Amino acid sequence: MKLSTLQFAPVLGDLNQTIDRLEKLFHSIRETDLIVLPELANSGYNFESKEQAFALAEEVKESQFIQFLQKKCEHLDCAIATGFCEREGEKLYNSSVLLDKNGVFGHYRKLHLFMNEKAIFEKGDLGLPIFQYQGIKIGMLVCFDWMFPEVWRKLALQSVDLIVHPSNLVLPYAQSVIPSYALVNRIFIATANRTGKEGELEFTGQSIIANPKGEVMKRAAQKEEIIECEIDIQQARNKMITPLNDAFEDRRTDIY
Repeated sequence: MKLSTLQFAPVLGDLNQTIDRLEKLFHSIRETDLIVLPELANSGYNFESKEQAFALAEEVKESQFIQFLQKKCEHLDCAIATGFCEREGEKLYNSSVLLDKNGVFGHYRKLHLFMNEKAIFEKGDLGLPIFQYQGIKIGMLVCFDWMFPEVWRKLALQSVDLIVHPSNLVLPYAQSVIPSYALVNRIFIATANRTGKEGELEFTGQSIIANPKGEVMKRAAQKEEIIECEIDIQQARNKMITPLNDAFEDRRTDIY
């Protein structure tokens, strides 16, 4: 699989400008299987109020942003995972969706809300689902979910090969934990962060793709940037640390 992350800065409150920015960046992608975009890529992040967030949110089934991405999937013959400001009735969710040329086939809602998100979004209610694409098992997390090792492990125990992780990271050390989660769970992880500033918030960029050995395969700088690499998904299905040590079978489930 050829895996890409697209690191950019959505325009808070202006979906058309956001789409224009993405349009230019998509032109530089020639061939890929899966692209990961940042958190809340259709809206921006630092809302002034819940009312502003509600006005900028979209429903999954009636989204100008998803329609735009679906056309890109068709053109590139790929799938896209993206953060998504989701409206469902009167509720808002900080979500991610997974789609290809045929439409959305994966949907996740952020479980762990960060700072002011607690005053805007509902806690995720879709659990930790896994989705299939080209024979690969994909899980999704969003940004501050990174802090909780239980979610990474639960997905890994369900035989996930790859976790895609749309993010708007502002804490300067958050990316440092990604290779460790990839190592201890023997999976691939693609964290797509954003760049730029919104009000007092400055986003840290440094999108990262890590492999099951805990190695950083690609890391972005703190600018608009696309990183790409080939991943051998069979590496995520080999849980052997040594010829006598299996990362999952050696767990002491009688104790913990």
